[in-house]
Amino acid sequence: MIPQNVIITNRLEDTINDFFQSVSYSNTAVLVDENTLKYCYPKIKRLLPPHSIIEIPAGEIYKNIETCSRIWQHITDLQFDRNALIINLGGGVIGDMGGFCASTYKRGIDFINIPTTLLAQVDAAVGGKLGIDFNGFKNHIGLFKDPEKVIIDPEFLQTLSKRELRSGFAEVIKHSLIADKIYWPNISDNAFDQQDWKAHIAHSVQVKAKIVSEDFKEKGLRKILNFGHTIGHAIESYFLGKPNYLLHGEAIAAGMICELYLSAEKCFLPEEQVATARKFILNMFDFVEIEEKSIPQIARLASQDKKNESNKILCTLLSEIGTSEFDIQISQQDIIDALWYYKKLKVNQI
Repeated sequence: MIPQNVIITNRLEDTINDFFQSVSYSNTAVLVDENTLKYCYPKIKRLLPPHSIIEIPAGEIYKNIETCSRIWQHITDLQFDRNALIINLGGGVIGDMGGFCASTYKRGIDFINIPTTLLAQVDAAVGGKLGIDFNGFKNHIGLFKDPEKVIIDPEFLQTLSKRELRSGFAEVIKHSLIADKIYWPNISDNAFDQQDWKAHIAHSVQVKAKIVSEDFKEKGLRKILNFGHTIGHAIESYFLGKPNYLLHGEAIAAGMICELYLSAEKCFLPEEQVATARKFILNMFDFVEIEEKSIPQIARLASQDKKNESNKILCTLLSEIGTSEFDIQISQQDIIDALWYYKKLKVNQI
């Protein structure tokens, strides 16, 4: 079931009009980056009440406290009170940071998300996780708060490059691997350009919403959404700010392959299922070149993962496609082994 605050629509104008007819705000601002300002804002500009634009640079590297300070200063200068609204128009960075800034400004003002990337539409815009990166660690500072509305229009996907679209696809793959074996062939039996994005968006929202409804603050079941992310976030953090930086989904794809290996080792995921999922992911995503000397550094980054407890690295792994287990303890050596497994795949052409 789709959550009440989430609307998937191909009638964006009617949806936005309906929202603003039902509410009244003292001030409104639209948070954008240079890409969404150019390609997405023109689609909604005339549909909004009088508003201000807050533009920030695009990219995960700017999802930090310094950018938040700029946003807070901007809405302070605009004299936003507690009856104001922020509209987050963009991908996961915009939604995470805009929601975080809104939820902490004067102890909280309303915000809505209009996600414009596949990644944000299937994952980041749903579930109430808000946060920023800190000292190189992904989403290290944050909180839980649902937006007033999430308005998802698949037409925004036409503004994306193939690389950005593919990045979001990693989360689509993940949702099926962790929770829906029946849906898996709808993904794995099709080439990239044959994927049904509208169906995948609806499916991913439903999967995530069901999990989040049972465990909003990630005390138990919600941890299964982190499959691929313990190692994937460490890989993403390592490459953050480097010329060969990775998009989130690119790092998570590599992380999922590493954690498929650990799933076989720790949860007895059948090798034929490991091979099936591994082959599909490798066919969909470019191989990440990980230098031998960086492997221990990436493993150490995983020690700061948010899911860890009492200095134990806790991971979500699969016992079969569509069934996942959370709080599986792994070691830094396990991560090193998994990264070597991934690295050797290119040599072995598997």
